[in-house]
Amino acid sequence: MKKIKKTKKKKKTILEMIALGSKTAKNGFKSERDIVKKFVNWKDDADAKEWLALMGYKTNDIEKVEAVILHGHKTDVQVKITIYLKSAISSENLSIKRVSNLKQGFNQIDKRWVDKYKEMWSIPSDVVTILKMFTGEIRPDQSLKLKDKKKRRMLFTEMDQRSQDKILVFFNANKILIVSDILKGRDLFPAEWMMVAVNFDNKTRWVLKSINQVMNIFGQGDVRITKDGSIKIGKIGIQRKGGDRGRPTANMLQFKINPLELFNK
Repeated sequence: MKKIKKTKKKKKTILEMIALGSKTAKNGFKSERDIVKKFVNWKDDADAKEWLALMGYKTNDIEKVEAVILHGHKTDVQVKITIYLKSAISSENLSIKRVSNLKQGFNQIDKRWVDKYKEMWSIPSDVVTILKMFTGEIRPDQSLKLKDKKKRRMLFTEMDQRSQDKILVFFNANKILIVSDILKGRDLFPAEWMMVAVNFDNKTRWVLKSINQVMNIFGQGDVRITKDGSIKIGKIGIQRKGGDRGRPTANMLQFKINPLELFNK
């Protein structure tokens, strides 16, 4: 009896993933302002008509569309869309991620001081201390057996098992709330949709998904401490902000995603 040879499933390249999971913009766009213009001129724009259809609107019922860019509500750019229907007025909030470099990797979706997250999620004081040691807001105790005694912060892999367990227990217990807050938001204009647009080969390819789909895609998976000493919730990375030329804001906590993952579904 012949043995059936198992073949490894070939992982799609980034370009294959984008080609399969996206659509090419018929009229093209390069910026958020272009997206606003397309929505406003939806009657003459095939892309905007398709976006509105994906959002559940019938173009025959639409009389007018207004769109404006919102700033200061999320770390990414949001567009507020108001749809004037024949019988009602509706609105949608669209979170936009533009990717110009296919090797760009992770993209920041939320950043705040640990104390702000403490308020949002009722983080216990001992977990707050652990997070601040991770970001460098609290310097490591010099008595700790660290290879570099001048370290300004501690990776989770450098902490004792008890501290690691506390971090994992907290993020596991609050996973749904955290994923919702950092992707959707809870202020006046929570995101209801996410669009990722990629420009390459003089073409713009896009994908548009509801925020519930987005939360499922990026939040799916376990909470774990990574080899590089940070944390991941599914496909969401949690890191120290860093950079900022040594300014205190480098010690903020940030959440990151790879927007290209949205094309992989």
